[in-house]
Amino acid sequence: MRVMVLVKADKDSEAGVMPSEGLLTQMGAYNEELVKAGVMLAGDGLHPSSKGLRMRFSGSQRTIIDGPFAETKELLAGFWIWQVRSFDEAVEWLKRAPFDGGTEIEMRPIFEMEDFGEALTPELREQEERLRAEAAKRAG
Repeated sequence: MRVMVLVKADKDSEAGVMPSEGLLTQMGAYNEELVKAGVMLAGDGLHPSSKGLRMRFSGSQRTIIDGPFAETKELLAGFWIWQVRSFDEAVEWLKRAPFDGGTEIEMRPIFEMEDFGEALTPELREQEERLRAEAAKRAG
């Protein structure tokens, strides 16, 4: 199963304060463990919301809302995508993350094709597999 691990923003990440060398060293060692164990598929930090935008969709109308966004507790500072055997395994990996100071992390399972049941027809499944393969080839 795949899970997305969402690192919540705080006032420092939203202010663009970069992590210390010590935290970067700890995070690098942690990420190395994840990669060597075959758990980490992707992971990155995100710029503050002041450099982003939101788009609201209503019928054919598209409205752009420029950042920054007020509710820091609802924003993300980074993410990982992990491949694990179970949600419990992901929890165990997360417990080892080098965070402190009230950092909040959210973790959620990612939908797999089989989760969509009969709505995912053989044609849609083939299309999804083809697109994933093409995207992976372009990324590699």
